[in-house]
Amino acid sequence: MIREAALAHGVHATLEALGMALGARYYFFLRRKSGLASALSNPGYAVLMGCLLGAAIGNKAVFWLDMPQLWAAHGGIAGFFYGGQSMVGGLLGGLIGVEIVKTLAGMRQSTGDLFVFPILLGLMIGRLGCFLAGLYDDTYGLPTPLPWGVDFGDGIARHPTQLYEILFAALLWAALRGQQSRCAAEPGLLFKLMLSAYLLWRLGIDGLKPVHYAYPLGLSGIQWVCLLALAVYAPLTLRQWRRLA
Repeated sequence: MIREAALAHGVHATLEALGMALGARYYFFLRRKSGLASALSNPGYAVLMGCLLGAAIGNKAVFWLDMPQLWAAHGGIAGFFYGGQSMVGGLLGGLIGVEIVKTLAGMRQSTGDLFVFPILLGLMIGRLGCFLAGLYDDTYGLPTPLPWGVDFGDGIARHPTQLYEILFAALLWAALRGQQSRCAAEPGLLFKLMLSAYLLWRLGIDGLKPVHYAYPLGLSGIQWVCLLALAVYAPLTLRQWRRLA
């Protein structure tokens, strides 16, 4: 683990940026491979911008929902974009942004399936940065006596929840790849499966992380977002999945 704060933040930011860049390149590659028009031409450009803007806002909004105790120290509304980030918020915000753009443009076709594997690629690379940043990133786990516990610099062996998430993303990649041809009959289903699985994962795995601000039932803000999002999104996923039977 990196013990020096500036270096830890630098490595984390670098790997996070690398994950987003490689994920974007992979997405553009998949579009070309699928014979689709460039994402930089309408209506693909509008969808992409909706995704990016929604992800940027959702990313920060869910972070602040999870860490409201830091709001005043960061200057309140003036510091909205200077706080941390939330993968859950980025995914949900991107989804909402895309759906708003599609509604305004009168688009009905699904656009999410090509995002699935680029998102998982970016997630795995980004979580490696979280792991290396150790205690300077709030994704580390609770103390554990398990033999694979990791000392992030405070002398306490903790759950390496970042590595758990990398493993989860890799397994989800393999599972979704195995279902990709089947899901082709239901456009949008692959993305719904990915997002529902990730929300369920975060609802569970965040129980192995410190809760910096407890909401009802002792859950974190992110866990409540996952729970509410699943209540809406999981039935849609299940209904579309059943149409394959």
